[in-house]
Amino acid sequence: MIPIRDQIKTHRFPLVNTLLILINIIIFIFQWLLGPQQGVALLYQFAFIPADFLAAPTSIGNVSNIFTAMFMHAGLLHLVGNMLYLWIFGDNVEDAFGHLPYLAFYLAGGVAATLAHVFTNPASVIPTVGASGAIGAVLGAYLVLYPHSHVLTFIPLGYFMTLKLIPASIVLGVWFVLQFFNGVLSLGGPDMGGTAFWAHIGGFVFGTLIALVVGKRRQVHPQQRW
Repeated sequence: MIPIRDQIKTHRFPLVNTLLILINIIIFIFQWLLGPQQGVALLYQFAFIPADFLAAPTSIGNVSNIFTAMFMHAGLLHLVGNMLYLWIFGDNVEDAFGHLPYLAFYLAGGVAATLAHVFTNPASVIPTVGASGAIGAVLGAYLVLYPHSHVLTFIPLGYFMTLKLIPASIVLGVWFVLQFFNGVLSLGGPDMGGTAFWAHIGGFVFGTLIALVVGKRRQVHPQQRW
């Protein structure tokens, strides 16, 4: 399932969410312009590595890399997938929280996701990059704030492809179940790199809890796009 757009119209322009998307895209373009060798070197310099962090958790470099890693991506598909979800769901969460609280929430969600990854992969020396953990927090908050929303979703079924209006609870629920299932399978196995599923899970749980505690008080009355 590939979400296309949700049905909730925002009351104000999603300034922070738009800037976050633009920053991620600009940084990816900068990586690409550097070329493969220098681009990879830059990624390693600013990526987050759990083993390095645990070896020196108060190091300025290790702490700052928690944040810089949120704005870097390992490839075009990685970037496009993350930005698609952020574009669809982030504007509504920003609408409910407000601009600056949303920015703080987004960054805190990324930190929570990173710590979940450290907890489940403490010895990992694989560089971790991507906005997925912070976006997971956005998805968790959206599910709490807009439980009755629907999402126009592209569903490829072999030779048949269709667009369906599906409840957001199903779209996001399937996303979370897939992350959790793959996360459980990854536990106890060798560190082979790949997707940081527990960062996604940690971010989602964080976003859900924050929305349950404080988000409901900020929720705006939703208006449908159609």
